[in-house]
Formats: sequence, C-alpha cells, structure tokens
Amino acid sequence: MVDLVGQYQAIKKQVDESIAQILNSAAFINGPEVHAFQKELEDYLQVKHVIPCANGTDALQIAMMGLGLQPGDEVITADFTFAATVEVIALLRLTPVLVDVEPDTFNIDPIAIEKAITSKTKAIVPVHLFGQCANMDVIMEIAQKHGLFVIEDNAQAIGANYTFKNGKKKKAGSIGHVASTSFFPSKNLGCYGDGGAIYTDNDELAHTIRGIVNHGMYTRYHHDVVGVNSRLDTIQAAVLRAKLPHLDSYCNQRREAARKYVNAFQGQDFIILPKTGIDCSGICENCDCHVFHQFTIRIMNGKRDELAAHLAEKNIPFGIYYPIPLHKQKAYIDKRYKESDFPVTNELVKEVISLPMHTELEDDQISFITDTVIQFLKN
Repeated sequence: MVDLVGQYQAIKKQVDESIAQILNSAAFINGPEVHAFQKELEDYLQVKHVIPCANGTDALQIAMMGLGLQPGDEVITADFTFAATVEVIALLRLTPVLVDVEPDTFNIDPIAIEKAITSKTKAIVPVHLFGQCANMDVIMEIAQKHGLFVIEDNAQAIGANYTFKNGKKKKAGSIGHVASTSFFPSKNLGCYGDGGAIYTDNDELAHTIRGIVNHGMYTRYHHDVVGVNSRLDTIQAAVLRAKLPHLDSYCNQRREAARKYVNAFQGQDFIILPKTGIDCSGICENCDCHVFHQFTIRIMNGKRDELAAHLAEKNIPFGIYYPIPLHKQKAYIDKRYKESDFPVTNELVKEVISLPMHTELEDDQISFITDTVIQFLKN
C-alpha cells in the first residue's frame, strides 16, 4: 500500500547524516531536532503552537485533557473511522456519541451532529478522513451556536487545504480550537516509528498541553497538572524534518496518482469514485483540498469481498477501511444506538476498498491495478 523504501532513497543522505549526529550527541529525548521540527511545522501550518508527542492517539487524548473535559461529558464523532478516535474518549471516561457520515466524502455529517447535541455535549471531533477536511464551515457554525469545542482529528489529512465559503483557505487542523495528527510511517508525513503532534492558536491551551505531555511538569520535578509521558523522540523528529519540505510534493504526487486512477475508472459500472467537498473529485489540476492518504472507491455490485480476494491472488495490495462500524465494535456497543442512525456507514463498510496510494506509484503499476479491477467487475 505504501513504498517507504523508495521514498527513503530520495532523502537517504539527509536522514542518515541527521541520525548519525543524534547518535553521536546522545540527545535522544527533546534534542535540538525536536524543537526545530516544531518551529518548522508551525510555519508550514501557520499555527502559533505545535506540541510534538509520542503518537497520534496520544495527541487526541492530550488535546481532550487540555480542554478540561470531564467524565460524563459527551463528545460527538464519526462512526466510520479508526477506533483511536473513540478509544481516547472512552479512556477519559467521556461519553462517545457516534453519528453517521456523508456518502460521498466519507466525512462526518453536520446534520447528524446537530441532531445529536444534548445539554451534556461539550465537543465535536471531525475526522478528516482519507485526506480531506470535513465540512468545517458548518461544523464551526454549529460549535459556535452551542458553545462547543472542535477538536480536529487530522491524522490523515496533513497538508490539505480547506476552502471556506468566503474563499479563504486554511490548512487542515488549523481551523478548530485544537487539532491532533499522527506521524505513523504510512501517513503523508510519516516518521520511522511512532510520532504525533497537537496544534492550536490558543496560548493558554498550548501551555497546558506542554505540561501534560511531560508528566505535568513545566519545571523539573514540579508536577502542576496531571500528565502523561508522551514525547516525540529526537530521531523521529529528524526524519520528519527531512520529509516536511517535501510534503507538498508528496501530496501532489498522490493527487496525480488519484487523477490517473479516476481517469481509468471513469464511467465504469459498479464503481463510485471519491468525491471532495467542493465537488471536483480531487482531480482538477489546481485541487489542493484532498491529499489522498487513501484512494478509496465504493464497489456497488455486492462483490467487494470477492474483488478483494481477486486482488490478493494477483498480489495487489488493498485495504478495507473500515470493515466494521464503531457502533458495532464489541468495546463500543451501546444501547443508545439504533441501526437506523447509521444508514450510510452500514453501507460503506460493505462497499469500500482502498487501492495502493503513495508517492512512488508508477504508471504501469496503476494500469495493472485498474485493469485488474475493471476486468474482474466486467465478469
């Protein structure tokens, strides 16, 4: 699904030299590379504060801790996403409220958000799924109307731009009150292990979060808040520093691969192609709203699983993100939920399949993949 070896070859010299310097200095935790990466990511995202941490799941949990959410507070998020999003809500003894998603963008449905709000609701977590932002115009309006926090789960969309109704653009993750991201190796900006970050423009919140990530300390051995141990190590920061200047190029290469996929699949029966919020399918030449962390299509003839088996026989990688909705996961089953609450999600889990998407995809690989899919669906 990703070619991390090929990507490494292009930045090998810088990565190897940086890691060698770290090994020689033994500055493995909070070394100079961490602080330099923090500043460079702040500049890239145009946010005031980036707080690196150990992984994307920690980032989301720490963001909620920083906002002071209390046990029993309700947090609304999408049913169709990876479990980490709801996992941290449950770990903090908050109450997850799962809602349905849009059928074309796969992102959280603002209409469903509004319907789910109660007197206990304190926050909304829009997940920018597969590489594009949720409808942040409407979500921010809802949050302002009801006095709610917005925590962007930006694990899959770093580098994407969101265009507001007034034409203004902002980077994914720089719109809500706080955002989290993951630097898991397969992400568009990935390190060579685990890593993550929280970002915000709120000075007070940033100060709180900086303490939380380091055992609640601002001064050594003075624990002012309840914290965790979640720091981005220096080697991972060095890898991310090498990759960050290439992030826009990486995203453009993914968009180009997506255009080739779409052109090959255009007009094919039984395939619904990915859409973007501004209805350009992510394939217009100037598109910057989708960074295609995944290229996910819907198979509409009931043969998604058969197609997956066929791709496996042909040694073509694929992913099914996600095969089980969160409201049906054993850990998160709740009597509050009705199947009628999730008509879109319940269909998507039977239809979606993600094809290889990375910066090293070559034309002949894309042709082989698309030809294989098309021939199977024609039979």
